[in-house]
Amino acid sequence: MRPHVDQRHERVLELVRERGSLRVAELAAELGVSAVTLRRDVETLAAGGRLRRLHGAVVWPGEHADGTAPAAGGRLSERAEGAVIGMIVPTTVSIFTDIVAGAREAVAAHGGRLVLGVSGYVDTEDSVQAEHLIAGGAQGLLVAPSWFGGVPADGQEKWLTACGVPVVLVERSAPPGNPAADLDRVRTDRAHGAAVAVGHFADLGHRRITAVLQEGPHAAQISAGFQAAVRARGLEVHQGAPTVRAHGDYDTSVDYLVEAVRAHGVTAALVHSDEDAIVLVPRLQAHGVRVPDDLALISYDDQVAALADVPLTAVAPPKRSVGEHATGILLRRIAERAARQTPGPRQHLDLLPELRIRTSCGARDAAADAS
Repeated sequence: MRPHVDQRHERVLELVRERGSLRVAELAAELGVSAVTLRRDVETLAAGGRLRRLHGAVVWPGEHADGTAPAAGGRLSERAEGAVIGMIVPTTVSIFTDIVAGAREAVAAHGGRLVLGVSGYVDTEDSVQAEHLIAGGAQGLLVAPSWFGGVPADGQEKWLTACGVPVVLVERSAPPGNPAADLDRVRTDRAHGAAVAVGHFADLGHRRITAVLQEGPHAAQISAGFQAAVRARGLEVHQGAPTVRAHGDYDTSVDYLVEAVRAHGVTAALVHSDEDAIVLVPRLQAHGVRVPDDLALISYDDQVAALADVPLTAVAPPKRSVGEHATGILLRRIAERAARQTPGPRQHLDLLPELRIRTSCGARDAAADAS
C-alpha cells in the first residue's frame, strides 16, 4: 500500500536532508512512485520553501548545487543572491547546449543571471569575452577555454589566473604545475566513459576492437581510457585508426573500418562522435558491413544517438550536471568573497558518464532508448 501524500512528502524531505541533493529519478525509484508523481511532490515542497528544485534534481535549502554546505557566516542563497555569472563556451551546440542549460537553471535557482560569451574556438577570443563580461558586472566566470587539446599551451592560461574574479573551468583541465591547475574545475571523466564502452564490448564477447575518434579537446582522454580498458580486459586493438576532423574525411574512416572487419577480424568499434557514427553506418552498410551484425558500434556523446536509423548505444556525459555543479562551486566562491572568508579547498570534480544501451552494439535484448 502506497503511503499517504503527507507521509511521502516527509520521506522526500528526510532523504534530501540526509543526502543534500538527489536526482528526481532516484527519489521516484526509492519511493516506488512515478516520476510524474514525484515531480508534483517536489513542486509542492519547493513552493513552500522546504527544498529547492534544480533541473532534474532537488537540493536541501541552504545547500549548494553541488550538494556541499554553505560557508559559515551566511547561507549561500543569501551571500550570492542575485549574482551575475559570466559563462564562456566555444560553441552553444553539441555538449555545451545542455551544459549551458544546467548552469542557467542553477543560477536562476539562486535568483541570479547567467550572461553568455562565445569564443568560436578562437583562443584569443576567450580573454576578450571575459573582459567584456566582467566589465558588464559578472562576479565570477564559468569557462570552457578554446584549448585545442583540452589543456593550455604556450601560456593560454595566463588571462584566467589574472582576471580578478573567481573562475571555474568547465570540461577542461590543466596539468600539474600549470597555474590554471589551481583553479576549480568540473569535467566529465571521459576516460571512464571510454572504459565503460570497452567493458560492454567485452561483456558481449568481442575480443578484437578499435576506436575512431574525432580530434579535439576530448580525444586524448577518450583514447587513454580506451587503451587502459583494453589492456585491463585483455582485448586486442586493431591499430592505425584515423583521427577524424570536425568535418571528417569519412571515406578514410569507412575504408579503415571495412578493412578492419574483413581482413583483421575486428567486430566492435567506439566512434566519437554521434554525428560521425550516424554518417558512418549507412556508408559501412553500402560496403557490405552491417551494424550491428558485422560490426558493433558505440558512439560517444549521446546528443542524437537515439535518433539514428540503427539506434546507437552511446556513452552519455552528464552534461546538465556539469553545468549545475560548476555553478554551485562558483556561487560558493562568490559567497566566500562576499563574506571576506578564506576560500575553502579548491575542487577538481570529475563526473562519470553512463552507457545508454540501444541496438547498435548488438545487445538485442535491450530496449532502444529514445531519450
